[in-house]
Amino acid sequence: MGVLDGIRIIEIAGIGPGPFCGMLLADMGAEVILIERPSSNKNDPLALGKNAIVNRGKKSLALDLKDPASIAAVLQLISDADALIEGMRPGVMERLGLGPEICLNANPRLVYGRMTGWGQSGPLAQAAGHDINYIALSGALWFSGTPGSAPMAPPTLVGDLGGGALYLAMGILAGILNAKRSGTGQIVDAAIVDGSANLMNLLLSAHAAGQQPFERGRGLLDGPHWYGSYVCADGHCISIGALEPQFNALLFNKLGLGEDADFKSPYDPRLWGRLRERLTALFMQQPRQHWVELLEGSDACFAPVLNPREAMAHPHSQARGIYAEHNGVLQAAPAPRFSATPASAIGAVPKCGEHSVEILRSIGLSEGEIKRLIPEV
Repeated sequence: MGVLDGIRIIEIAGIGPGPFCGMLLADMGAEVILIERPSSNKNDPLALGKNAIVNRGKKSLALDLKDPASIAAVLQLISDADALIEGMRPGVMERLGLGPEICLNANPRLVYGRMTGWGQSGPLAQAAGHDINYIALSGALWFSGTPGSAPMAPPTLVGDLGGGALYLAMGILAGILNAKRSGTGQIVDAAIVDGSANLMNLLLSAHAAGQQPFERGRGLLDGPHWYGSYVCADGHCISIGALEPQFNALLFNKLGLGEDADFKSPYDPRLWGRLRERLTALFMQQPRQHWVELLEGSDACFAPVLNPREAMAHPHSQARGIYAEHNGVLQAAPAPRFSATPASAIGAVPKCGEHSVEILRSIGLSEGEIKRLIPEV
């Protein structure tokens, strides 16, 4: 039982942001039926099998979508669904016979969620690409660099997941709310290039206010010595983000720099380069744990830079249950949290086709029809 209990989502198997969106909805209690190719994981170098966290909590239906009988079965499922998720290149679903016009004709209240990098229209709509390309074009990657170096953003997080999956999930849920009120479904065109650009609006506000110029190393979030990450004596790293005056004053006091004249002018960009060098040398004098004991839990805006395994063991993560190991796979727990309808336990990752018979029986197919669609039954 979860906040989306009673909501049915049909997901056409894909990679990256589409499946992640389906996981978010499944985590919140939606019934997500994943339609996969039979034995689709056997020869796919990107297949994760039982390690596919993005498929947790879903039901798997294995069908050959080149078979008209399989398409008919999918349309029967769609006729009673709230939403559909697909992440094909524009035009592929139409060629399969599962385009939005056909699906909305089968179910006028359906929310048809389309996940792409470039969007359903525009001169690049048919071009291949990946996360790094979409955020490069949107302008988001530009902000992830330091002076004199090529930009580097955390893989998939800014584009595929932040600008893609989360915007698709929001669009689907908004569409479902509207359909329940109006009885009318619609198409959600979720493009990573759109979403990652939209994510920048806070930075663009800072730019408009003169706080984040389009010049690397000169903005409040990429230039000052008091905002960034540093290497410690043991090779581990820490982060500081003491943006406000009271916070950077506390940071410098704790570091024994409170009476240093240079550190009393934290917003003077002429000092940033030299003071970053001084902090670099200071933090290199002690191992990470020393700085944790000195700064963690204070208003100095500090955190150690942890890998996921270290993050799981951190007391704050332990107290909140942020990470868990389920069937031997390290994964983050569902988020956000709901007070009245908390998420149930982390769902299992289904085997390809594990629920095929159950699902096909639920839409009234005979045993003979099921046998035809799934010969191995």
